[in-house]
Amino acid sequence: MHIWVDADACPVVIKDILFRAAKRTQLPLTLVANRLLRVPPSPWIRALQVPSGFDVADRHIAAEAAAGDLVITADVPLAAQVIAKGARVLDPRGELLDAGNIQERLTLRNLMDELRSGGTDTGGPAAFSAADARSFAGRLDTILAKLPAR
Repeated sequence: MHIWVDADACPVVIKDILFRAAKRTQLPLTLVANRLLRVPPSPWIRALQVPSGFDVADRHIAAEAAAGDLVITADVPLAAQVIAKGARVLDPRGELLDAGNIQERLTLRNLMDELRSGGTDTGGPAAFSAADARSFAGRLDTILAKLPAR
């Protein structure tokens, strides 16, 4: 399994959780962003800077992720793409996205996008909280615990 991170908007606390998990499990972790990222020295962790532009990081992850990989993203269209390839998706708030719930999330995302483009103020997501980080860490640990022993 390779862990891919859509790192442009990923909270720092989530990156820190992922750094510790990659070192503990010795799983490859790649953070993809269109800006320079600092990562701790580790043979398991790397940062990949892609060119600036709309969805460039997302396209890179979608092209590279494979069945069995884990993708960390809040981007629903990216999640749908990698789920179709057999990858698992965990959003930074700890929600596991899969074939059973991604269509509903896409539909809701598209509805909200239409409302916003029509001038409706839909608000934004709640502020990221410590409870979100705990939920993410717990779900990540559950996923990693199910991996075969290395």
